[in-house]
Amino acid sequence: MRCQLGQDVGYSIRFDDVTSASTRIKFLTDGLLLREALADPLLSRYSVIIIDEAHERSLSSDILLGLLKKIIKRRPELRVIISSATLQAEDFLEYFETRKEEESAEENANRIVSIEGRLHPVDIYYLGEPTEDYIASAVEAVFEIHNSQPAGDILIFLTGRSEIETVIQMIYDRMSDLPEHASKMLALPLYAGLTTEEQMYVFEPAPENTRKVICATNIAEASVTVDGIVYVIDCGFVKLKTFSPTTRIEELVSTPVSKASADQRAGRAGRTAPGKCYRLYTEDDSDDLAAATVPEIQRSNLSQVILQLKALGIDNIARFDFISPPPVEQVTQSLEILFSLGLLDEYARLTKPFGVQLAEMALEPMLGKCLLLAPNFGCLSEVLSITAMISLQDNIWLDAESKKAGESSRRLFAAEEGDHLTLLNIYQAFTTKGSKDASWCRQHFLNYKSLVKAVSIRAQLKRHLERFGVQVSESLANNDVLRVGGLPKAESIRRCLTSGYFAHAARMESDGSFKAVNGSTIMYAHPSSLMFNRKADWVIFSEVMHSGEKIYIRNLTKIEKDWLVEYGAGFYKLTQTT
Repeated sequence: MRCQLGQDVGYSIRFDDVTSASTRIKFLTDGLLLREALADPLLSRYSVIIIDEAHERSLSSDILLGLLKKIIKRRPELRVIISSATLQAEDFLEYFETRKEEESAEENANRIVSIEGRLHPVDIYYLGEPTEDYIASAVEAVFEIHNSQPAGDILIFLTGRSEIETVIQMIYDRMSDLPEHASKMLALPLYAGLTTEEQMYVFEPAPENTRKVICATNIAEASVTVDGIVYVIDCGFVKLKTFSPTTRIEELVSTPVSKASADQRAGRAGRTAPGKCYRLYTEDDSDDLAAATVPEIQRSNLSQVILQLKALGIDNIARFDFISPPPVEQVTQSLEILFSLGLLDEYARLTKPFGVQLAEMALEPMLGKCLLLAPNFGCLSEVLSITAMISLQDNIWLDAESKKAGESSRRLFAAEEGDHLTLLNIYQAFTTKGSKDASWCRQHFLNYKSLVKAVSIRAQLKRHLERFGVQVSESLANNDVLRVGGLPKAESIRRCLTSGYFAHAARMESDGSFKAVNGSTIMYAHPSSLMFNRKADWVIFSEVMHSGEKIYIRNLTKIEKDWLVEYGAGFYKLTQTT
């Protein structure tokens, strides 16, 4: 747009704001706009709000839609444009429809505007019989296309990093069997956990006489468009975050795609030329797919959403006009968690100061409670660093040249107490010994950009705390910090973490697995965890993920059983009575 970023046009994302008083057009996440509504409930500084990718039905976008519906009643001049790549426009229109019977169509300004995309025809192919291994079938399809079809790049939809890396390796293993004169293939990954530089490789032209094969998650459905794609291979599955009210665990579960997502995937093949889509499932299976993906609000832990709504003055969650109401069980369980964390009082109102403060910080409630209680344990500086590292949601490790080199680097930072203190060691080493230096990160196989981002996140969280009147003493700033200073400090940090994560506790079984303390769920330490193949009686954890047949937990820290009763007595008493 030929303007300086941050002047007429700017952006705001979590922990990064590039705007000014002169900004007229602002790109920002739905979550950030919700945060702005805390200070400006009518979003009065905006005259037009465009919600892009509304069909993805994220938690924040659904809450934002409900909030905008309320705002429009007070601000009829506000224009809301909802952009959807799937055929859900009628649903959005019906949701915002407020016309009374006596009003004419002209008086009600809600409209659907359809814009034809420049799509070429796409031929769809199905399997004759269901496949037992779509990974192997995907690789087989790649070589069938490469050996029999004209030029054009290939896009494979898979569910996650592990599958992507497996397929890429299988492709390169089989390429040696190609005839000597055959054109080559360049297999590239595309998923959210990659660095920006790694993601950019997929947009670069392939070398001469080479076909690109991009192995991607559903990030490539609509959020990213890669030119040159002519062939799409769709595994038919996607990993979705799902919360179980029974086990109180949120996990990533592989589930069949919806018809809307399958159509989006097929459409990637027709952007620049007529294309072909190979679906690794039968046509009967396709007919049985759900019309649309279950909205995130109906399959998520709603603790953070409830805090946001209450901070916005919406105390009666049941009466909020959700476009897709969440299940009652999930609302109830989330309220119980917030109550046990001391963030809601007996009237289900935000407590002061913790409930109000945490709603403003927009942290995951368990992690946020650890941070707010850290001054009581004398470890605020350390827990602030841990919070920043966990908030990254990025992989901080780079792939090492050899397994031995990678393990050696990880041992350098390892804390006997577990992953959280190991993350602290890494952060402190980066900001002191590493002098925030990229070459130091490469030497230790650490992701430089992720750690720089952690420093930025920590600074912003620190500003929040200072605004609340909490001063942060940088106690470890000048120390040798590859080991946290002594047992008392390490124990204080572990106790502090337990005060927030008491609901995420597990006991190690004799076979090395873990059993959730509040149920019968069997879990395993993730291979990336320091606690993988290590002994611990009791642990707390901050992340759960489903992979294959197992449930894995990440970010584990050793604790004492008595601490659960000491810091989570209300929760376990509540659990026993419900």
